[in-house]
Amino acid sequence: MEKMTESEWRAFVTAGTRTGKCAVVRKDGSPHVTPIWFVLDGDELLFNTGAETVKGRALARDPRLSVCVDDQEPPYSFVLLRAEATLVEDLDELRRRATAIGARYMGADRAEEFGARNAVPGEYLVRARITSVVAERDVAV
Repeated sequence: MEKMTESEWRAFVTAGTRTGKCAVVRKDGSPHVTPIWFVLDGDELLFNTGAETVKGRALARDPRLSVCVDDQEPPYSFVLLRAEATLVEDLDELRRRATAIGARYMGADRAEEFGARNAVPGEYLVRARITSVVAERDVAV
């Protein structure tokens, strides 16, 4: 196992259409993990969620989260990001960022469709400021 440099982990999390597994804490203290589509913007991870979802309610109550991005093929690698979220409801910013996320995961031809679908009242743009990173490659070597 070998640690990734900053440029390596940034390239890893932005490669292709790898999803993140986002962990938040439910009101009762139990963990909640869901897959997310995301883009990296400087020192922030950006993704969308509904305000009334478990994740949306949890982040409104406690902005701390963790996201794991992994390679599911040998020799296996992963990046674990800890972050603090700011929830954005501005529909113009939400649409711009949701369109970029849609482009990454669904392709440029469907980006606008996903941007429009996710830029509506009741949706959040989550701007998760990365506070720590654990990034390991070649775990099974």
